[in-house]
Amino acid sequence: MTMATHTTAEGILATSDGHELYTKTWTPTVSPPKARIVAIHGFDDHCNWYDPLFPLLAHQGIKTYSFDQRGWGKSVHEPHQKGASGPTSQVLEDITSFTKSVLAHDEEKDVPLFMYGHSMGGAETLLYAATGPAEVVSRIRGFLVESPFIALHASARPSIVTVVLGRLAARVLPKRAMFQQLDPKTVSRSPEVVRQCDTDPLLHHTGTLEGLAGMLDRALELETGKVVLRDGVGEGAKTRLWVGHGTADQICSYEACRKWYEGTRLEDKEMVVYEGWYHKLHAEPGEDQERFAGDVAKWVLDRCGPLSEIDAGVSKARL
Repeated sequence: MTMATHTTAEGILATSDGHELYTKTWTPTVSPPKARIVAIHGFDDHCNWYDPLFPLLAHQGIKTYSFDQRGWGKSVHEPHQKGASGPTSQVLEDITSFTKSVLAHDEEKDVPLFMYGHSMGGAETLLYAATGPAEVVSRIRGFLVESPFIALHASARPSIVTVVLGRLAARVLPKRAMFQQLDPKTVSRSPEVVRQCDTDPLLHHTGTLEGLAGMLDRALELETGKVVLRDGVGEGAKTRLWVGHGTADQICSYEACRKWYEGTRLEDKEMVVYEGWYHKLHAEPGEDQERFAGDVAKWVLDRCGPLSEIDAGVSKARL
C-alpha cells in the first residue's frame, strides 16, 4: 500500500472589493513543512493545471499555496468575468492579498516562504519582487520563475501596429473580450497535456483588452530594464532568484529570458536551461516532470537554513 505524501484543501479568499478567488493548498504529510511556496499561474491557466508539480514538491516536504487569478479558472463566477484580470495594479493587489493570507498562518511563521510563477505569472512574480510592498516582499526568501513572459517567441509576436492599436482600444473598451488561444501543440511535448488543453472546460481562451495590454506592458518593462531586480528587499536583504526555461519554448522567448537574466545583478541567482523542452516545463512527459520538480525542490530546500550560512555558501560558490 502506497502511503499518501500530501493532502489538498480548497477554499475561497474574498478580496477587498468583494471578488472571490478560488484557492487550493497542497500540504505534505510531514509536519511542519520544510518550506512554503506561493504559486502564481500563467495565462489561460489555473492552479489545478500544476498537479504534477505541487504533489512532487509535497513529497519533498514543501507546502504549496495557490489560487486562480481573477478572470481565470474557478475564480470566474459569471461569463463576463472571463479573462477580466483588471489592470496591473489589480493583479499585484490580488497577489498581495493572497500572500498576506498565507503569512497570517502564525503556526508556520518560522517556515521559509518562497514565491513561484509560471509564464504570465512568472512576469508578475518578477514585477512583484521588484515593486511589491516591502512588508510582504521582505518576508519572501526567494523567487522562482518558470518560462517567464519577458517577451513572446518571435513566431508569436504581434506587429508594432497591432500592439499600438490594441493599447489604444484597451483605453476605450478595457473590458472588451478577445479570444486568444495558445496552440496546444506548443505547450508541452506530452500528447496527453495537448489533449487536456483542448478539453479542459476551465480554459476559456479569453482575455480582455485591458488584461492583455497589461500583460504586454509588464513584459516590456522587464525586457527594456524599466523594472529591475536588486538585492536589499528580500528576507535577509537578499533577492534570491531561480529561473527555468526550455530552449524550444514557442510561446515565451528563451533568448529574451536569457538576456534579461544575464543583465540582473543579484548575488544569489541561478538559471537552469532545459534543452529541447517546451513551455510548461512542469508538464513535460515522463521523467522530465520529476527532474523539473527536483530542480525546484533542491533550490528551495538549499535556502531553508540559517540565512548567514546560505549567503556565505552562495558567496563562496561565486568565487
